[in-house]
Amino acid sequence: MRADVSPRRPAATDVSRLPQPAFSGRRSVETALRLRRSVRDYTGEPLTRAELAQLLWAAQGITGAEGLRTAPSAGARYPLEVYVSVGDVIDLPTGIYRYEPEYHALVIVASGDRRAELCAAALGQPCVEAGAVVIALAADYGRTGARYGKRGIRYVHMEAGHAAQNVYLQAAALELGTVVVGAFDDEEAQRILGMPSREEPLCLMPVGRIA
Repeated sequence: MRADVSPRRPAATDVSRLPQPAFSGRRSVETALRLRRSVRDYTGEPLTRAELAQLLWAAQGITGAEGLRTAPSAGARYPLEVYVSVGDVIDLPTGIYRYEPEYHALVIVASGDRRAELCAAALGQPCVEAGAVVIALAADYGRTGARYGKRGIRYVHMEAGHAAQNVYLQAAALELGTVVVGAFDDEEAQRILGMPSREEPLCLMPVGRIA
């Protein structure tokens, strides 16, 4: 049974509704698996809102009336939070946003293009600044730890891997490139992304059109 995690109700003025996700595409799962690669070089062209919506839904989207999501979660505790640093998406202002799965919407956290700051926090890795967006997976360990204790840490990390692979495969299906970046200053990334203290950043995933 899904954990009783009450969704936040963002103010309407802070919400950017996303296009509904597609449930079929031009590439099969098998093709996406075969083409999946870690890609660090991008063309600099923008993404569309529909492409961003699809990537975020793949990471943590709702897949049924009972609230279950695209990635499995131990005890349905859903400790992950998804943030995105938007640098170049058509018809979406630059800024830091938090993805709200329950509403399939973005909530503005901070305005302005913050990719260069995230790049600096990620030890200067150029791909972080080069992506049209940077998706960040974060965890509230307490949600899972409340049920599973210390072993919950392992479950959270397993879940982050599931979500990241979903993003990889969705990117491949959309003919986009991404890579998991794990080397960064945790406190600086947390600050830039506007995360509360209970959440810890786990990985950054720049996404762009493949050069």
